[in-house]
Amino acid sequence: MEELKNLLKEHIDEDLLIKLTKDMVAIETHPLIPGQETACALYIKDFFDKEGIPCYTKEIMDGRCNVVATLDSGKPGRTLMLNGHMDTVKEDGMVNAFKPWIEDGKLYGRGASDMKGPLASAMVAMKALKDTGLLKEGKVIFTGVCDEEQNSIGSIDILETGVTADGIIVCEPTSLKVCNGNRGLEWFEFKFIGKTVHGGEQEKGINAIKKAVDFINVLESGFIDNVKAKGGTVNYGVIKGGTQLSTVAGECTLLVDRRYTANETYEDMCQEFRDVLNDLAAKDPKFRCEMSVLDVSVMKEGYVHEPAFTDITDDIVTMTKAHTLEYIDDYDVKFITAWTDAGLFSTYGHMPVIIMGPGVMECCHSQHEYIPVDHLGKAAMIYAETALDYCPAK
Repeated sequence: MEELKNLLKEHIDEDLLIKLTKDMVAIETHPLIPGQETACALYIKDFFDKEGIPCYTKEIMDGRCNVVATLDSGKPGRTLMLNGHMDTVKEDGMVNAFKPWIEDGKLYGRGASDMKGPLASAMVAMKALKDTGLLKEGKVIFTGVCDEEQNSIGSIDILETGVTADGIIVCEPTSLKVCNGNRGLEWFEFKFIGKTVHGGEQEKGINAIKKAVDFINVLESGFIDNVKAKGGTVNYGVIKGGTQLSTVAGECTLLVDRRYTANETYEDMCQEFRDVLNDLAAKDPKFRCEMSVLDVSVMKEGYVHEPAFTDITDDIVTMTKAHTLEYIDDYDVKFITAWTDAGLFSTYGHMPVIIMGPGVMECCHSQHEYIPVDHLGKAAMIYAETALDYCPAK
């Protein structure tokens, strides 16, 4: 195996990895760009075309595209999918967000970690496998998808068009550690309805802000602790209420981020909130609240942001982790706290999936997003070595 590793290393070109990452960071793929990810998809397709790896793009919606490439050994074996998204958030205060630069061993730019760098590592891994001819059985599929930062129409289309794999690596930034799942999520709006009157006659009104406080107090009195015990979280993200100081607030809106694990179902998670509201209404005839899912969180009909989970004894976990340990210290395999498209592949595709990639999750979406340059080559090696272990027929 050592000879194979050395041969792969000879074909993992750090200069190419840096160029690909910089080029893709410079291609803006945030929501203000028409077609959003399509220019990046065409860039990736051009790369694979030049390398002689079969590749195609597919429009998913409103000119937005996925890109899919397949390296097939021509012999039976298992299929490994390397999945990553091309869209990013906006610059959001990041200076020179789309003019990438390197400083102190870090490549800065919007999408450097999330996730143009990981895409580059996956692309170069496939090139190395092709150039060395080491993939003797099975195949490796690269899926560059659109819309992960919003409603995941790209990965949903991968599922619905029947692109399948025996194992999937979602290449999100994890500092090269294998994560065997992610939390599910939902974004809720709670609209508390009161009665507006002059502040001098408060007893004739109903203060919606006070009703929101009553709800929050219940959540803080054991509800949130129970959620944490199951591995989930509750976060109050936004609250707005009232119109002016001398008026009793007739309406108050609370936005809540709820994360949950495979220990819970989506339906049970929603019902827990309804139970709290129903109990408050039963105790207080003046309590009124409308609960709904935020529009920006609504996915295609039939899909929600489900969690992902793969047993730590699965080959995709054990084989990938073994190769990460060549570059980082030993660690426990855990789920990632953020949501990723792994939830779709796990829940709706019923495929073993892990999250593992170069980059630092903590800096994603920040004004200082970067990826350690040395992560790029390490990740490319891990992806290529994992493919050689995983794809041969069992």
